[in-house]
Amino acid sequence: MSESKDELEGTEQPFVSHLIELRDRLVRALIAIAVVFGALCLWPGPAGLYDLLAAPLVAHLPKGTTLIATNVISPFIVPLKITLMAAFLVALPIVLYQLWAFVAPGLYSHEKKLVLPLVVSSTLLFISGVAFCYFFVFGQVFKFIQGFAPKSITAAPDIEAYLSFVLTMFIAFGATFEVPVAVVVLARMGLVTVAKLKEWRGYFVVVAFIVAAIITPPDVVSQLSLAIPMCLLYEVGIWAAQIFIKHTQAPDAEAKSAES
Repeated sequence: MSESKDELEGTEQPFVSHLIELRDRLVRALIAIAVVFGALCLWPGPAGLYDLLAAPLVAHLPKGTTLIATNVISPFIVPLKITLMAAFLVALPIVLYQLWAFVAPGLYSHEKKLVLPLVVSSTLLFISGVAFCYFFVFGQVFKFIQGFAPKSITAAPDIEAYLSFVLTMFIAFGATFEVPVAVVVLARMGLVTVAKLKEWRGYFVVVAFIVAAIITPPDVVSQLSLAIPMCLLYEVGIWAAQIFIKHTQAPDAEAKSAES
């Protein structure tokens, strides 16, 4: 009994210290989001952010038509939700840095070479996907939909329904732009080889169009806007995987490859 007690002695304190550090990291991330949220509430304000988010749709609505609110508190709640979403996106680098700072001490040097670039690239790719959706896809989709709408129908979308649509599209395109990161991680972990990834190009193209058909609205423009970037980013992932595997090997693996 004494030996087992000695074996367990001292294990509780490091575990507790890790929990305390995790709590501190989460608190710092939440503070960063709260600070950005407060700044966005001051300028441009929740109403200004909602007008900015609704601009691609309003630009293609019939003249004089506006969005409507079917819920009494929607004009208050929906802009706040949008402000919180924007605050999270702006503070995302700080949030991911806190995550990186928590896991970095437990990684080897060759693992750090992999994780840090992935954290940075995943942040940039997600934001790029959201920006691509907002600046390009929304305009084309709303133009396409309004072009097919009968003249006897006056479109007056509900603001909560529009927010739900926007969030779905942002998440879909943000996740789609993470394809290179997923490909690199799978190849680096040894779950699949780069040669196999190249062989699966044709299958991935089919999967990309199926995913685009399920996630996006039933129009050709949005489906192509999601499927084509997925295919291109898959190729980028294959190229990046070859570089990452070469430069993030463990020292002993590098030595063996050099000998061979």
